[in-house]
Amino acid sequence: MKRNSILTVIIALSVCVSPVAQAQGGKDAKAAKGNSEANRLAREGAEALKSNDFDKAVDLLRKATNLDHKYTPDLAIAYERRGYALAKNQQFQDAVTDYTEALKIKSNEPRIYEERAYAEMKVYAYDKALADYSELIKIKPKEVRYYNFRAYIYETTEDIQNSMADTENVLKLDSNNQEAKARKQRLEQKQAERMPLTPPPAALRKTSPGPGRTP
Repeated sequence: MKRNSILTVIIALSVCVSPVAQAQGGKDAKAAKGNSEANRLAREGAEALKSNDFDKAVDLLRKATNLDHKYTPDLAIAYERRGYALAKNQQFQDAVTDYTEALKIKSNEPRIYEERAYAEMKVYAYDKALADYSELIKIKPKEVRYYNFRAYIYETTEDIQNSMADTENVLKLDSNNQEAKARKQRLEQKQAERMPLTPPPAALRKTSPGPGRTP
């Protein structure tokens, strides 16, 4: 009798646990299927990237990332590679868009900032390019070329004061930098041209001969 009671309890427990186990099993199966699909999409995306089919690579890797976030870095690479290809094809605004998407994923990648800044300069988006070079300087404060590029943009936009400040920063880091030396000479000449003429001293004005008078 006692054995029958124990058997009844075991059967009852198995009936209660079974739906939970089935539900968990269903979730695991769904997750496994999702991971398998993500892996497939990622593999196909990688192959498309190798073949320089950038549109297909971005689409596939975006889908893979939606299923499994471990593929997010691969998606950033796809955006960057497509951005670079667009820039080479003179499609600079589209390149900026792709670089921006890549930076949403890899926000501290200097190479992407630099590539985007170049594309922004090509479409005369100087304020945005300046912001990118400023961000680059935060990331790598001793990188000479970032100061040189920012100084160039400031000079292009006639911001002589800031261009001179960045040029001086370059020369502090590299005292023999020829680009900075040449820019400094140009900026000093522009500063001299903008200086107002100094009027002659009052004493000289009083002794100056008037019309018809000899000195």
